[in-house]
Amino acid sequence: MSNDCRNNNIVLNSAIDMLMKFRDVESAERIFDSIKEKNIIIYSTMMKDDVIYTIVFNACAQLANDRAMKIGKKLLHEMPNDYRNNNIVLNSAIDMLMKFGNVESAECIFHSIKKKDIITYGAMMKGNIYQIVFRILFDLI
Repeated sequence: MSNDCRNNNIVLNSAIDMLMKFRDVESAERIFDSIKEKNIIIYSTMMKDDVIYTIVFNACAQLANDRAMKIGKKLLHEMPNDYRNNNIVLNSAIDMLMKFGNVESAECIFHSIKKKDIITYGAMMKGNIYQIVFRILFDLI
């Protein structure tokens, strides 16, 4: 790689992305470590995409406003099939949907998970508790 390329974050980011897709993490880490001025794009390229989905679903669940709901639902709708077998991503999606009050969609994802774990059940139960409390409070008003 020429010196011009070694100092170009766009080129280095592309190289890291390529190496991560080929699962050559060691080479990607070497390039990452050589970058003096890292930015959010460089950091996100080093993370696996499933981490990014989980982070965004969790952020949308915490915000739970109209914009977050729109972003979270769009991301879920456009999510590649590769991630539909990843329990961590799906658990985050369930949690997000339950906080949005979208129980039916959360249940669909829940039923699609072949190997449910304690976190999967917890996401559904926690969301159902929110729904029950909301209904009780609504009935009291």
